Amino acid sequence: MKPPLFLMAASSLFALARADGVVLETVPQDAAAQASRQAFLEAYPVFAHPRCVNCHPRGDQPLQGDSGSPHAQRVKRGPAGLGQYAVKCAACHQTENLAGAHMPPGAPNWHLPPPAMRMVFEGLKPGELCRQLKDPAQNGGKDLGQIVLHVTKDPLVGWGWAPGEGRAPAPGARAAFAAHVKAWADQGAACPP
Repeated sequence: MKPPLFLMAASSLFALARADGVVLETVPQDAAAQASRQAFLEAYPVFAHPRCVNCHPRGDQPLQGDSGSPHAQRVKRGPAGLGQYAVKCAACHQTENLAGAHMPPGAPNWHLPPPAMRMVFEGLKPGELCRQLKDPAQNGGKDLGQIVLHVTKDPLVGWGWAPGEGRAPAPGARAAFAAHVKAWADQGAACPP
């Protein structure tokens, strides 16, 4: 069982600490850090939306639809995040959406993160997701610039705002989301507690 965490406040910084007083992370309270945390909180609803969470689940089965139901056909992540055996992602998910309500969606390079680098979004609070995203050991070895580039340019991320008939798009506009992620990174990638 993990020890409980506490937030300690001082005049110029917050500290995330365990019950025994060991400080795990200090968070400066200057204007840039506050702006960075706020930018992340503005971006968070996209990360927490089914368009992202469905391919960033806790388990090995992707989710689907606006309800986040387990994927039909018992699809599994597989060793490279591309599905397994005869049920590969690309068997149904082409490079673009198929026409018609609830038909298989598509974008180039449709996949889940591989099992060695799961990048779970499902159920994470803003601070937890923020710390995971900026940790190269948990994000596929990406630095902050690569994360910004990923959310700005990757066609699979962009699909979230054009998911095809019968699916709600990610909230807001992609450009606004990417701007929030860039502001978060540019101002120090501070995380909410």
